[in-house]
Formats: sequence, structure tokens, C-alpha cells
Amino acid sequence: MIHETIYKKLLRIVPELADPKFEAKKLKAEGFMDLNIDILSWDAAKDRCHIALSHYYKHDSGDMIPDPDMEVALYPSRQVAEALSYQDCFGYRQVYPEPGKINPRAKKELNSFLNQWLSNIIAQGHR
Repeated sequence: MIHETIYKKLLRIVPELADPKFEAKKLKAEGFMDLNIDILSWDAAKDRCHIALSHYYKHDSGDMIPDPDMEVALYPSRQVAEALSYQDCFGYRQVYPEPGKINPRAKKELNSFLNQWLSNIIAQGHR
């Protein structure tokens, strides 16, 4: 199942990610943009960790722009993770656009992208 694969890849990249004391990390790989990982929230009652993953590039204005920028939910006791949103310079997509609603196409496409992105991050040797 893709959600289990995503979870395993995330922990391969950052083994301490499922630790409630983890807050943030910047990973580097020679020749590639840094990868930023930030904890947005922990909800122990729901066994849910909400994180942000992003690469940043320097815009001509000097501003650092996240591209792509994804929000991901991890469920440590079930050892699964899923994409929640995706943003780049072209737009923003959400899997759950409002409470009780789901965008099945976004769910499939964003999880597929996240799975491939994590494979690329591993292959690039981010540390």
C-alpha cells in the first residue's frame, strides 16, 4: 500500500521523525536544493503528526520560495503517512478541501507524487 511505503521512506530519510520531540531538520545533498522538514503539529489523541516538506529556491528578488511545499500526515502507530496538500509556483491542491470532503483525484495524484519525490530524495542522498 502506498501509505505504508511513504511512511517507510520518510523514516528512512529522517529516522527520528516519529519522535514527538522532533521539531525540524534541514537535509543537504551535494548539487541539489536543501530539503526542509518541519513539524506543524502533533495530536497524540489522534496518533497524528502533521509535517511540512519543502525545497526552497532563491528568487531573483532574493526571497526564498518553497517549491514544492507539501503537507503530510503521519500516523506512527499504524505506520502509514499520506499527502494532505501540495503547493508550487503554479498552484495549490488539497486532498481534504473542507471537513468531511475528499478530493479522490488529488489524493491519488499527490500521494503518487510524494512517493516518487521521496524516492528521488533518497537517491540524491539527502542527509
